[in-house]
Amino acid sequence: MASPTKKTRVFISFDYDHDNDLRIMLVGQARHQNTPFAFEDWSVKRAARGWKEDARGRIGRSDVVIVICGHNTNTAVGVEAEIKIAREEDVPFWLLRGRKSGDCRRPKGTSWFSDEMHDWTWGNIESMCRSKTTPWWKRIW
Repeated sequence: MASPTKKTRVFISFDYDHDNDLRIMLVGQARHQNTPFAFEDWSVKRAARGWKEDARGRIGRSDVVIVICGHNTNTAVGVEAEIKIAREEDVPFWLLRGRKSGDCRRPKGTSWFSDEMHDWTWGNIESMCRSKTTPWWKRIW
């Protein structure tokens, strides 16, 4: 009998006002039987009083933060705050291109130099979920 796959604890950061459909698709893909990875979605579904503290706790318990980038992510204040929290909690984050057409905007708080935006492919998502790398901002200091 095969041993069960350890689930990667993923916090999904996304523009709630414009890209919830993308979060739903990512979670759906992870539940597919042939998916080469598995993850637990710990994203905060609704902004409410105390959401930053809730996000900090969830991000701190996560293995990785996947940031879904859509057309308006650069204006999503919550995404910017979650990236800041990920850095403070030493949790690696990855930028995932959410839309095939049009510009996918990188969130504020990320760098064109060091925060690459990755295409939405099985291989890239699997790499993100298996990533245990030291965040870039820790490597340069």
